[in-house]
Amino acid sequence: MTGKSSYHHGDLRRALLDAAAAVIADSGVAGLSMRDLARRAGVSHAAPAHHFGDKAGLLTAFAAEGFVRLAEELEAAGSFLDAGVAYVRFAVTHRAHFEVMFRPDCYHADDPVLVAARRRSGAALYAGVEELPDAAADPGAVREAGLAAWSLAHGFATLWLSGALPELGDSPEAAARAILQQLNHG
Repeated sequence: MTGKSSYHHGDLRRALLDAAAAVIADSGVAGLSMRDLARRAGVSHAAPAHHFGDKAGLLTAFAAEGFVRLAEELEAAGSFLDAGVAYVRFAVTHRAHFEVMFRPDCYHADDPVLVAARRRSGAALYAGVEELPDAAADPGAVREAGLAAWSLAHGFATLWLSGALPELGDSPEAAARAILQQLNHG
């Protein structure tokens, strides 16, 4: 064996995405740097560029991963109400992803993998719109009803994450369920 050992990280791409999640959760997107990610992963400063090209490339992969995870949670939810609660749960448990996913100024919005992941999560979100009052009677209203429900879930999640709803207790899922049930009342 030579005196120089080779270093093999394992899954460097995964390690960099995990490090990005930690940094974004602590410091926001503005606190993210490729050099810092390399330091955290214990690799050369050029290694992240090899996998992602630049910060926007890394955030593109990170956002795509977020949309896939969101789609999986929405698809497993069952009812439309449960999907709304799952959306809020996702935002709370995957805060860093949630912060990046809806910031197209931070990533390559036309990336095919990202576009496919975003479409999948959108389809999962809109899948149960027919359950809402009067949505099935007017197919044109399905898009509007879905957008209203998404806006409510997204807005609620954003307010919860910012700490603006302390009076609602400590369970974002229970609070979201109570708020989202208002959609069933027309």
